[in-house]
Amino acid sequence: MILTEEQKAEIAAHTRRYNELKAAGQEHAPRALPQPTSRDAAPIAADAIIRREVIPAGWYWTTRLNRGDTLRIVNSSGTSTVSLLAWNSADTAERLNHADTIKVQWAARLQKGRVLLSDMGRALLGITEDSSAAHDAVVGGSTAATNQAKYGEGNFRSTRDNFILAAAKLGLDRRDVHPCVSFFAPVAIDAGGKFVWSDARRQKGDFVDLRAEMDLLIALSNCPHPLDPAERYPRASVEIVRFRASASAADDLCRTATAEAIRAYQNNALYLGETSEGAVR
Repeated sequence: MILTEEQKAEIAAHTRRYNELKAAGQEHAPRALPQPTSRDAAPIAADAIIRREVIPAGWYWTTRLNRGDTLRIVNSSGTSTVSLLAWNSADTAERLNHADTIKVQWAARLQKGRVLLSDMGRALLGITEDSSAAHDAVVGGSTAATNQAKYGEGNFRSTRDNFILAAAKLGLDRRDVHPCVSFFAPVAIDAGGKFVWSDARRQKGDFVDLRAEMDLLIALSNCPHPLDPAERYPRASVEIVRFRASASAADDLCRTATAEAIRAYQNNALYLGETSEGAVR
């Protein structure tokens, strides 16, 4: 599409305004986000582990996650991408909103200290540990069409198809399948606005910890990302560790890293009938 000069000027004006608002929001961020977690750090106490699971290549997994429980997703081979959907288990009309997760926090980069937000402005999951900060909240998962274009004819499972099956298993249907976020998908945007894949940012043993901030339904899919340049369909499993995390303190990073996160947790407190500090009223 060829833009007119008027359209170019309008886009430039919107971009300037966005950058002004972003700068203002980040200037008032209470806390800076840390560097990625070392892969040998953040061990899980044996008595805190509730369950271990393995998701084979191309398959999906579902669970009900209680508030305060944490999922550790481990990229065992360093070649997997794991996509996620989440719903409020008490009211599945409330679900992960990847667009608000990005725009409300003024960042498309998911990393330790960021929060996955719902379409009701509440915190669904907090990223409490993360060894890679190489995740995608923009492009989305694979489909039958993207798999065929990349790998040719064959029985290649896709993220979209997996999520339809996962939704049915959770008592939902395809109308409940919404845009996902994908972990271990090193997607960046270059100066020209194009998506760039940086495989060096994805390493064997990388992990991300996701703490449930309310009772949730979770669906995970272990399918290759649409932008993954690998010519063959990956055949690597991922490990899931569900464990009970320590209660979050008042200065918890996810709760306090940004003004937007503070508001999201305040919304959670109102919804759950608590004070903003977490005490039941």
